[in-house]
Amino acid sequence: MTSGDFGPYGPGYGQPGNYPPPQGWGQPQGWGQPQGWGQPPGWGQTPGGLARRFWARVLDGLLVGILAGVMSWFVYSEDYPFLVTGLFSGVLTFGYFVLFEVTQGGTPAKKLLGLTVHGPDGVANPTAKQAALRNAFTLLAVVPYLGPLLAFVAYLVIAVTIKDSPTKQGKHDEIAGGTRVTRT
Repeated sequence: MTSGDFGPYGPGYGQPGNYPPPQGWGQPQGWGQPQGWGQPPGWGQTPGGLARRFWARVLDGLLVGILAGVMSWFVYSEDYPFLVTGLFSGVLTFGYFVLFEVTQGGTPAKKLLGLTVHGPDGVANPTAKQAALRNAFTLLAVVPYLGPLLAFVAYLVIAVTIKDSPTKQGKHDEIAGGTRVTRT
């Protein structure tokens, strides 16, 4: 026998790439990626699609916008009316989403459209920290002058990452440790 029959490390250990990997090694089929972003939903859960999530965000935005408009009317500033509106809408939107995701597993509009927000485990509601991280981008509206543009860019990034993700998780879900939105 020659060293080529056994490879440099003995029988069965040839040069890399000269034989197929052993069967049954690695993760069992269907397990997907490790905990965090890109992880498939728990058993029996269907990811919430981009269109349904978009319409939930629009409906929630209308609710928060009406409330912010009413509140800003009471503290109207002739010099900087858009700053007051941005402050109210950014802070209210952030608080609205965090509160409902932590306590109810989703906002009223998400519930209306059959969506639920889960923590990285795929079962429980997100924690306050996860919900705050997931919705931190809504505070961009508070930034004077550039806030609306920054918020718009954040929404685009989130939409693209949701669309491109097989599990429909956006960049904000990744930042929050792997939160996910599923259809109920």
